[in-house]
Amino acid sequence: MADALVSPAVGGTMWAVSAGAIAYCSAKVRAEVDDRKIPLMGVLGAFIFAVQMINFSIPGTGSSGHLGGGLLLAVLLGPSAAFLVIASVLVVQALFFADGGLLALGCNIFNLGFFPAFIAYPLIYKNIAGTQPGRTRLAVAAIVAAVAGLQLGSFGVVLETTLSGLSSLPFNSFLVLMQPIHLAIGIVEGLVTAAVLSFVYKARPEMLVVSIAASQPTPRPARALLLGFLAAALLTAGMFSWYASAHPDGLEWAIAKVTGTEELAEPESGIFPALAALQQKTSLFPDYSLPGPAESSTGEDAAHGVADSASVVDLGTSAAGIVGSLLTLAIASLAAFLLRKRPNAA
Repeated sequence: MADALVSPAVGGTMWAVSAGAIAYCSAKVRAEVDDRKIPLMGVLGAFIFAVQMINFSIPGTGSSGHLGGGLLLAVLLGPSAAFLVIASVLVVQALFFADGGLLALGCNIFNLGFFPAFIAYPLIYKNIAGTQPGRTRLAVAAIVAAVAGLQLGSFGVVLETTLSGLSSLPFNSFLVLMQPIHLAIGIVEGLVTAAVLSFVYKARPEMLVVSIAASQPTPRPARALLLGFLAAALLTAGMFSWYASAHPDGLEWAIAKVTGTEELAEPESGIFPALAALQQKTSLFPDYSLPGPAESSTGEDAAHGVADSASVVDLGTSAAGIVGSLLTLAIASLAAFLLRKRPNAA
């Protein structure tokens, strides 16, 4: 969500809610996480940052979507650690890439983190997967839970936008457009999540069993698994991001269908200009491109719509993606390290 959708009252409330959730999750992670999960949190954070750069087209709609990654994180890390990692990803995006508004950051963390980690994973995924999951049950659980998480998250966007009252987006019209397009995005997210879990199931099946039976000790991820996720993150951010769809994402598409424009103008008074100026100062790669004069583009930005042509090579996007992935790796790893479980003093 951009700041143009969120009022200071709603944005401040969701900042407080998300900050409270981060504090709760930090306490849980401090009690649960040991040194064995630290590298996995960092590497998965980098991986999720990278895959969020890839917008895929939704056939027949003129829209696109990207993965959220919250469910995958919850399955592999547990809900609390997953929430902290997705928060790390979104903070890096907002501060260093001007992706998502600073006022809307609390909304984005809650919508993309809370619903998959604390609703879809424990109430849907775990019940379908069971305690002895096979590949088929894992796939079904991933798809159903991913769809549910995206539906709840998109409803959260509609509700927060309506309560803010800044835009001319009627609740009913906005909802009717948001839910179906995010149903399609959720199905794709579920399929990708199922594919990644199938890879983990083949490499380290005990990790998926432990994630369901939380009382068991956390296994140490295999080095090959960690290197595989890191390599996938760097390849995705550094090369596959060139081929992201140029179509507007689901939120932009829904806004355009109602208002005729993909982006709404932010208010020119109050806190909005100050936050926009701050974000401009902190952005290392605005819109996932090298700082400097904007180049012509068919999409919103380099990462979310460079072009649909397979001939595009954008080194600015590559640099932004790799730097962002490494920043997320460092921040998520540092959070895990600071919160790791320490042995009791003798």
